[in-house]
Amino acid sequence: MHRSTPASVPHRPSDAPPPRLYRPEEIADTLGCSAWWVKDRARRRLIPHTRVGRAYRFTAEHLAEIIRLHEERPAQPAQTAARATELLSEPSTQTDSTQRRRPAVAPTTRLRARPPRRQQQYSTVA
Repeated sequence: MHRSTPASVPHRPSDAPPPRLYRPEEIADTLGCSAWWVKDRARRRLIPHTRVGRAYRFTAEHLAEIIRLHEERPAQPAQTAARATELLSEPSTQTDSTQRRRPAVAPTTRLRARPPRRQQQYSTVA
């Protein structure tokens, strides 16, 4: 009788377990948004994800990158300080400050409503 040996499993360089995959609903709960938003962004390839069959799955690294992609940084302190210094160094007179606050006004055109299409299509009187 012939003994069969079990199929050999390819050896991974590191024996670490595979990363945990999160569903869009779990990512949405963490981010405080809807699962639809997560799926939509993944479908448009705007956020990192993994496709398993037709399902979107996310790792912890994907979540961290999504957070980094959508974070907003405050204005640079050097730029803010420079702008404040410029405003203080300019001589201010009331006419100059008044002129700076007023935006240039373009001549306005009067809009007219288009007649309803239904009356043009059917010449019946209601």
